[in-house]
Amino acid sequence: MLNCNNYQVKTAIISVSDKNGIIEFAKELDTMGIEIFSTGGTEKTLRNEGIKVKSITELTQFPECFDGRVKTLHPAIHSGLLAQLDNREHLEQLAKFNYKSIDILVVNLYPFEQKLNTPDIEHDELVENIDIGGPTMLRAAAKNYKWTAPIINPKRYGQIIELLKTNNMTIPEKVRLELAGEVFQETAYYDSLIAGYFNSYNQIHTPDKYTIGMKLEQSLRYGENPHQEAALYGNFNTIFTQLHGKELSFNNIVDINAAVDLISEFDEPTVAIIKHTNPCGVGSDPSDITKAWEKAFATDKESPFGGVIAMNAELNLELAKEIDEIFTEVLIAPSFSNEALELLTKKKNRRLLKVNIDRFVNLRSNDFKSVSGGYLVQSPNNILIDNETMKIVTNRKPSDNEMKAMLFGWKVAKHVKSNAIVYCEADRTLAVGAGQMSRVDSARIAVEKAKLMGIDLQGSVVASDAFFPFADGLLKAVEAGATAVIQPGGSVRDDEVIKAADEHNIAMAFTGIRHFKH
Repeated sequence: MLNCNNYQVKTAIISVSDKNGIIEFAKELDTMGIEIFSTGGTEKTLRNEGIKVKSITELTQFPECFDGRVKTLHPAIHSGLLAQLDNREHLEQLAKFNYKSIDILVVNLYPFEQKLNTPDIEHDELVENIDIGGPTMLRAAAKNYKWTAPIINPKRYGQIIELLKTNNMTIPEKVRLELAGEVFQETAYYDSLIAGYFNSYNQIHTPDKYTIGMKLEQSLRYGENPHQEAALYGNFNTIFTQLHGKELSFNNIVDINAAVDLISEFDEPTVAIIKHTNPCGVGSDPSDITKAWEKAFATDKESPFGGVIAMNAELNLELAKEIDEIFTEVLIAPSFSNEALELLTKKKNRRLLKVNIDRFVNLRSNDFKSVSGGYLVQSPNNILIDNETMKIVTNRKPSDNEMKAMLFGWKVAKHVKSNAIVYCEADRTLAVGAGQMSRVDSARIAVEKAKLMGIDLQGSVVASDAFFPFADGLLKAVEAGATAVIQPGGSVRDDEVIKAADEHNIAMAFTGIRHFKH
């Protein structure tokens, strides 16, 4: 009885945009006597190499038309791809219409993804790189995998040739199933990229159906802990270029993202030191990245050990010498001077990454969190405030310097795990309290950390990611020496908190925006 395990391959269609390996593959098929049909550029490539190949129009008896948009969308092709060869009626219909069974289909798709990642590409050019005939043929062949072996992955070419040679011109059903799975995975990914592009024109952030298209960039040694498997998907490596050091870990990548997300908020030279996604210190300077580092490092000289350091200006030799004194996991900068690279690459375990901050910002998309049975999806937290949007709610208005410190602290607090309390000046953090169950505890920890570092909080400004539910959190800041506070407001006890601020001559601004970070 005829089945796919003993059915000998006789015909193939080859139509590929990626020509890697296709000449060698087609030569082997030709040598085995398999009849090859092809389209356009692929046909020309094969013919130029002396491979016997027939035009697809010999199957369809119909010319390519509409600038090549229609060439494989024809019953002669899809009948050959979908006919079940153990079905008598299907065989009779193939004979009636004088159609051939297509036993192997080799297709890869128009390079939509490559074009999508091309800067400043025109919309119409992107649309023309949406493949229609290729996915249609592949899905048909994958559905009928028992009789048409669909090959979308060039890495399969060698395996298929070997199987044909050693299995009497047959391809086992197990392999055919694998090939079909690869097709549906690839076409789903391809369509998700197209859907994502078109949905970028849509203002609806929570559609009825949500697709995510990502390809494997690299397998990771493990996840957050050694017993967890992990991998990196997406376009991370189009934003970051690793210049030195061993492979990035799962935790490295999470911290790297947090660090660059923070420094991307600042226009002037800024350094952020990150540990477990929380900033240990942040510093800015109008012109000197080394001074920005010194301000950031002064916040906490213990926690940066084994951390991630990111900056938005070139890492020069002067700064490299200072950073070289401490152990860091990752250094991130838009560029490194040659002298800095020469020094920093002397330590093998230190990773150096060059970042394209503009691309990082442009590729920032929705945030995802996995939950049992699904995913939470939210738009990115891109909102900040300025002098005009904050509301001063106390009798005393902040000084110009306090206003600058408020804005600086608010940028940092946005990137600190809730509950977040940040003591700062206009160009640096002084103390950070992160991730406590109580806002008062976050404030207390920040103060204790400042005392440990010998930092005077007199005259500082405090930023809180959410409102003070009671006056006690504010009073803790006053006790530490803060003279101004920025917070969202919105508590039922706002009046009580404002009254406490007025009683202690504190300037306080409400933003109306909360920055919880879980």
